Amino acid sequence: MIPFVKAHACGNDFLIIEEPLAQRRHAELARKLCARNTSVGADGIEFLDRRANDEFFLRLFNADGSEAELSGNGTRCVAAWLASSEGRQEVALGTHGGLRICHVIESNDPLYLIESEMGVPRVMQRTIVLPGVGEVPGAMVNVGNPHFVLFVENDDFSAHGLNWQELGARISGSPVFRYGTNVEFVRILSSSEIAFRIFERGCGPTTSSGTGTCASSAAAVVLRDVARELTAIAEGGPQRTVWPSNDAVMRLTGPAEIICRGEVAAL
Repeated sequence: MIPFVKAHACGNDFLIIEEPLAQRRHAELARKLCARNTSVGADGIEFLDRRANDEFFLRLFNADGSEAELSGNGTRCVAAWLASSEGRQEVALGTHGGLRICHVIESNDPLYLIESEMGVPRVMQRTIVLPGVGEVPGAMVNVGNPHFVLFVENDDFSAHGLNWQELGARISGSPVFRYGTNVEFVRILSSSEIAFRIFERGCGPTTSSGTGTCASSAAAVVLRDVARELTAIAEGGPQRTVWPSNDAVMRLTGPAEIICRGEVAAL
């Protein structure tokens, strides 16, 4: 049996499994355990590796078995679990997208409010061309993992004659992006508030994304001249970003909640 913890951040849900228990079958476990109708169900699995000197490293595998550099919401879920199980109020979590330091701001177990240091976003304005769609202007944003951000005007987040889910799938899988990309559709609500939708690489549409929140906020700051302290609202709820300057670390604040603990049969 493999013990797991399930947690979510604004509906973006993850399983947390200690690394030795995975026995390096990460992709296989992710495809099996993340299945919504036949297993536990999740957007991905965070494999937690406890290393020497009380250091931690995370490997994230999406529901389709692909590996991603990191997840802002997944990292926050792991920080909430370590706060719940070990009382840690601050934790540094290594990822393939860089070190992420999480601080517990409020705790009411199983619900935690956590601020994460998310690295320095890089924003590059870019227009891509999609067959059957034409030119799609937006921005390539790196926050430790890749994103393509579009600005939209419609309340339903549609653009270029397509709903955001279909257009997101086409962009995410476009050969323009060699390893795929996450896609965000952003509406500017005011100088201090944006709304967005997410098509996640390896998952599809999700209710929230920590790195997607950061990418959307960074693109809005650079290309739409909004405030550097933003509320970013996804389907799963709002998160808060603070980006003091273009060369500064962005801070992301949002909730994470422990859902349950359990065991599943080993493959």
